[in-house]
Amino acid sequence: MAVSTLKEEWKVSKIKFNGSCLCGAVRYEIKGDFQRFSHCHCQRCRKATGTGHASNILVSPLSSLKWISGESMLARYKVPEAKRFYNCFCSQCGSPMPREMAQLNAVLIPAGSTDSPLPELPQNRIFWESRALWSCDAGDLPVYSKYPET
Repeated sequence: MAVSTLKEEWKVSKIKFNGSCLCGAVRYEIKGDFQRFSHCHCQRCRKATGTGHASNILVSPLSSLKWISGESMLARYKVPEAKRFYNCFCSQCGSPMPREMAQLNAVLIPAGSTDSPLPELPQNRIFWESRALWSCDAGDLPVYSKYPET
């Protein structure tokens, strides 16, 4: 199937995939509507992942997320000065896990935590101007200094 066909199916249909943490204690399922798939280069995402960017999938509605196991093992860290940013992770292995974005009625899923193949490629790079100089280049993806206008 061509990539463009996969993209169309992803955007018009409900998506479903599973994910888990590194140790396997926390497992989740996502069933919802695809909103966006971005590489975020902001300092908070770099610190939370220990990498040059976070690859995040935004799915709505908030009820798209179902914890299969290990929900009690989740830990959260809220950046004190941030309005909305917090990190959700497995307290046993430290893997980033999905986090609820109530103000957007959506769930933010760290793409690396997924266990199922994803039919979509990242669409853009956000907070590009705050990227680390050693980070990867943009390639063919559009770059934005903040969130793209939607």
